[in-house]
Amino acid sequence: MKDKLNFYINGQWVESDSKERIEIINPANEELIGHVTSGTKEDINKAVSAASDAFQTYQFSSKEDRIEILNNIITEYENRYDDLVQVITEEMGAPTWLSQKAQASTGIKNLHETLDALKEYEFEKKEGDYTLIREPIGVIGMITPWNWPMNQITTKASAALAAGCSMVLKPSEISPYCALLLAEIFDKAGVPAGVFNVVNGYGPIVGAALSDHPDVAMMSFTGSTEAGIAVAQASAVSVKRVHQELGGKSSNIILDDVADLEKSVKGGAGHCFLNSGQSCNAPTKMLVSEKNYEKAVEVAAQTANSTTVGDPQG
Repeated sequence: MKDKLNFYINGQWVESDSKERIEIINPANEELIGHVTSGTKEDINKAVSAASDAFQTYQFSSKEDRIEILNNIITEYENRYDDLVQVITEEMGAPTWLSQKAQASTGIKNLHETLDALKEYEFEKKEGDYTLIREPIGVIGMITPWNWPMNQITTKASAALAAGCSMVLKPSEISPYCALLLAEIFDKAGVPAGVFNVVNGYGPIVGAALSDHPDVAMMSFTGSTEAGIAVAQASAVSVKRVHQELGGKSSNIILDDVADLEKSVKGGAGHCFLNSGQSCNAPTKMLVSEKNYEKAVEVAAQTANSTTVGDPQG
């Protein structure tokens, strides 16, 4: 059993005063694999304070310094790649092949893409008789979902690092181990203390405290529409900038002139079951013309019935 009870704040693994524990369940077999601590508003206050202090220095770091940090993170990420694959499979149930080829790999892809963008990015640009200067906004609060944990966390965190921002992350309470492992990677890579902080907990407590905190300049949230509304409402009090990607249905439109209707329907239905159907881009709403409806339903049903759910580690 893996009990990860400490939070990563100001470059240290610290205990919380909270004694409440969150059970982490392997969804493939419903076995308990460990616990994390359910954080409090005070934990968020400590993390934001650390991030605010770190921002006073990190915002003035050079592009070269940030490039070096991202390069170091990529190296450490690659060193811990197998550990990430195992953690992802255990805590969110992705098949091992998917964790290896997609889940964990999206993290390294995001880091590389951010690094490439940073190398070409102009923070100061002369435009005629004026100069445009782009400055980091400040402390960023991040709330991420459980279904693509490393993809979402690295997308947000790598961009914040490149921009010169500090951050406090509240990962999903369903898949928090990835975030804690990433904190180990960031620490080993030499990310300055306080620039990256992790506090586990539930949205209505930890997420609300983060969204409402006056020293958080921006919230980046990925999750349900209902929770997104709560984040936006809490952030409005201090007029935070809010970036959100919320739930929805991805439409798959198959037109009458499609060359192979059966192939298109099979592909669309099959994509829905990838990652056990837990992907925001899963084409779960298939739109076909009335004349193709019966055939599409037949093929989609055959595809669903032939799909086997097995042991992710098998």
